Amino acid sequence: MFDTKIALVVQKDLLAWQKLNVTAFLTSGVLGADTDLLGERYEDANGKTYRPLIVQPMIVLATDGAGLKRIHARALTRGVDMAIYIEEMFKTGHDAANRAAVKDFGTENLNLVGLALRHDKKTVDKITKGAKMHP
Repeated sequence: MFDTKIALVVQKDLLAWQKLNVTAFLTSGVLGADTDLLGERYEDANGKTYRPLIVQPMIVLATDGAGLKRIHARALTRGVDMAIYIEEMFKTGHDAANRAAVKDFGTENLNLVGLALRHDKKTVDKITKGAKMHP
């Protein structure tokens, strides 16, 4: 149904609340880059409406820190745009502080705990090779 695939990859040894936090922020990065992913408002049988959701399914994968670095490098090599989340962002409280935290590190030194990308299915599969479905 979709010619693209959305994959969110999180570090497997994070605490449960951290995994959820990273997943939520990365999802916003995917939607922010591709606003055409936003569907229509939902409506229940009583006519009450609710905010729209992303129209395309997403997969959540897990790997270790080394796996995240490999996936990040593969995406960079292929020129695939991605959203990232680094460990230092757990200590910040707003977007400007998050961006400042990322700015403190060179590309190869980012303390990645998650990333998300949307691209054609075959490319996403090659980039995320080695990561497993999150349990």
